[in-house]
Amino acid sequence: MKIFGMAGWSGSGKTTLLKNLLPELVRRGISVSTIKHAHHNFDVDRPGKDSYIHREAGATEVLVGSANRWALMHEMRGAPEPTLDELISHMSPVDLLIIEGFKFDDHDKIEIRRLDVDKPPLAESDEHIIAIASDVALDGFEIPILDLNDIPKIADFILSHVGLTGKK
Repeated sequence: MKIFGMAGWSGSGKTTLLKNLLPELVRRGISVSTIKHAHHNFDVDRPGKDSYIHREAGATEVLVGSANRWALMHEMRGAPEPTLDELISHMSPVDLLIIEGFKFDDHDKIEIRRLDVDKPPLAESDEHIIAIASDVALDGFEIPILDLNDIPKIADFILSHVGLTGKK
């Protein structure tokens, strides 16, 4: 399983890029899964649902299954946040696992930069950022700068980097 990341400051467009990139990769015959980092307290189910009631009552894990999907929720109950490697170990094998967030972990990644997000470039201090996808022209970087809106070119770059070939 090949691993590649999308990093950027909050609001830079990581999720938007993935929303557009995933169909392009799947169209090329690549099986893809994602891991997304959340910095805040998030919930995947709603109050009143059975799974929510199970977790609130103290269950460490709740698995919900149906004919269409299954989801496993694991409550940390005060334990330390799991590492990216620990999370990856729970994933089923696919051709490509894309990591959204985890911007300071040591996997290769593209930095997403938008003109309207005024934060310092991550690429200046992270050797694992191997390209930048931006909505504006950027100068002063020694890594490739990709057009954030050119989804096929970004897909080409990632697949070439990780050594996967798909059908075009």
